[in-house]
Amino acid sequence: MRSDAIKKGLARAPHRSLLKADGFTDEELARPLIAVVSSRNEIIPGHLHLQTIADAVSAGIRMAGGTPAQVNTIGICDGIAMNHEGMRYSLASREVIADSVECVVQGHRFDGMVLIPSCDKVVPGMLIAACRLNIPTVVVTGGPMLAGRDQDGSETDLNTLFDAVGAVTAGTMSEDKCKWYEDSACPTCGSCSGMFTANSIGCLCEALGIALPGNGTIPAVYSERVRLAKHAGMKVMDLVANNICALDIINEHALHNGMALDMAFGGSTNTMLHLTAISHAAGCPVSMDDWDAICQHTPNITRIAPAGPLHIEDLNAQGGVAAVIGELGRAGLLDEAALTCHGTMREWIDACPTPDGEVVHTIENAYSAQGGLRVLRGNLAPHACVVKQSAVSAAMRQHAGPAQVFDSEEAACEAIFAGKIVPGAVVVIRYEGPSGGPGMREMLTPTSAIFGMGLADSVALITDGRFSGATKGPCIGHVSPEAAAGGPIAFVHDGDVIRIDLDAGTIELDVPADELARRRAAWQAPKPKYTTGVLARYAKLVSSADKGAYFG
Repeated sequence: MRSDAIKKGLARAPHRSLLKADGFTDEELARPLIAVVSSRNEIIPGHLHLQTIADAVSAGIRMAGGTPAQVNTIGICDGIAMNHEGMRYSLASREVIADSVECVVQGHRFDGMVLIPSCDKVVPGMLIAACRLNIPTVVVTGGPMLAGRDQDGSETDLNTLFDAVGAVTAGTMSEDKCKWYEDSACPTCGSCSGMFTANSIGCLCEALGIALPGNGTIPAVYSERVRLAKHAGMKVMDLVANNICALDIINEHALHNGMALDMAFGGSTNTMLHLTAISHAAGCPVSMDDWDAICQHTPNITRIAPAGPLHIEDLNAQGGVAAVIGELGRAGLLDEAALTCHGTMREWIDACPTPDGEVVHTIENAYSAQGGLRVLRGNLAPHACVVKQSAVSAAMRQHAGPAQVFDSEEAACEAIFAGKIVPGAVVVIRYEGPSGGPGMREMLTPTSAIFGMGLADSVALITDGRFSGATKGPCIGHVSPEAAAGGPIAFVHDGDVIRIDLDAGTIELDVPADELARRRAAWQAPKPKYTTGVLARYAKLVSSADKGAYFG
């Protein structure tokens, strides 16, 4: 066992003494030592209950003959961090989380681990660490929040509040109604209730094979989530016994399946960033061409908020991720060479339920023949940019309009709330990329304000930053190269016509090449916004968005 390095032999008597100071007995030290890694804290609703999950995992490990030891890492709530300086730290925290898990597990030579993340950067951060460590690993997330209920019975969520702010500003909603949503739209603990980034990546853990079925959709407040956590603890002991490690599961086969599921349910565009980064950590990097190829032949068969009115609990009631996996698998769209923590992909497909036809459509009755996420390229984004096309109305799949250019999210929001955005415009928010931001801030405030003010069917938004998984409409992010690196988005002027065609997969700046060359020659790289601390270091080390904003 790996843990023999801290437990076995005369030379390890001091180590055993410290372990016994923790209360461990000789009998416990004779068993495999399993890290139970949680991001539990009291600021993020998705993490508030994770001590309950960690205790259930520990119980499962003990039932299966192992010795659990709980440790913790950090987390940042993107909703609370939204639209201020705090959001610069969100994506950067993914690398901190990966490093912290690697440090604590390697430093104590655990034999296996169960990862208990929740929310946007914590799940991929822990998955990156799992790939680096390559020991027996199971993930069990905290689970989704239940949706709120409007007074008419329709479902609400965090995005309802961001939209409401725009509606109040536009004079179409009262502040009293907004306050009612504030008190009711986020009714329980758990990760925000739509197919936003946290729940998207929680579901993708199932397709990657590193989590048990149900992980992505069983609500946080259900007792079934506690039982799932106990089974995760038992399952990691099976993996230890059979020496099945993280990279036996997360490899090119699993990544194909994760990307296919992502397209089928139209997850957050952030998943493209995170799975690309995870692929680098797993030693089998995927490219934007790989994403584009998966999009072309994987149909979109379910639309959960923000792409539709339903929420994760509705998907859970109709079989969860397994219903989507089964339909894709029976159509030959999954890689059956993949191994999961609970068996082969073929075995799972055979056990999956059939779609209900409403929450999860059949392949024959798909929402669209293409996946929910689309890669766009053109002279404005030579490397790539991305859009959640399943959440774009038919009226905005092709759009051309004059640019209104802003060099920060704050400047854009000021103009939006002041009513300065004209119908038909293309709002450009730049210098918000991985390095230039730094931190590639999510921008749910401007996108929701545009929606709430009634401009969603006439205004597009483009940025080298990124969007919340709750974003809907023609919002195109991850423009690469970014402005701070001298990408073409840095050379856009107010009034330049930008042409977007989701069907063709193109995004073009309607400016002659010689004029772009003149603007490029006159451009000067911006000075770093931060010269000390985490963000200064992040800006120096981070790769471009099309590479997953990954630390190589």
